[in-house]
Amino acid sequence: MDTPQPAFSAPYDRHVEAIRPEWIDYNGHLNVAYYVLVFDNATDALFEAMDFGAAWRRRSGRSFFAVEAHVRYLAELTLGDEVCVATQILAVDDKRLHYFHALRHKTTGTLSATMEMLSLHVDLGRRQAVPFAPDDRARIAGFAAAHAGLPIPDGAGRAVGLRRAAQPR
Repeated sequence: MDTPQPAFSAPYDRHVEAIRPEWIDYNGHLNVAYYVLVFDNATDALFEAMDFGAAWRRRSGRSFFAVEAHVRYLAELTLGDEVCVATQILAVDDKRLHYFHALRHKTTGTLSATMEMLSLHVDLGRRQAVPFAPDDRARIAGFAAAHAGLPIPDGAGRAVGLRRAAQPR
């Protein structure tokens, strides 16, 4: 018999979905925009698991807004491939959550893409960033603590750019 997993794993690895026909581009593989959609779906799953989902938004009038993202496309995905996303919380402060998604092909385990995110805690009525309420801050700190012992993922903190070759003199 399988042992039930805790509600919040480290990393959080519960999001699974299949690549749909409408997500395939003219090159015959998953279009770049839909990698981001899969990551967004994984973010929603993460927030629901932490009780920062739809019910929390309704009762608190608060939400998270994405303010920065860095996506790396590492391997092709094609129609019907099943993928899973593992998410690691990297840091949290009074208003922000920093996390990292790793998208893998479910069968082969191939790392297909990563997305590093920074989300801001927002009061929806004022449309402004606000500190977490004390109970929310305590809850999110607990989730961050569950991930604190994990190694920093490969690719976290990277910047986009070209390395310059030595110029001839």
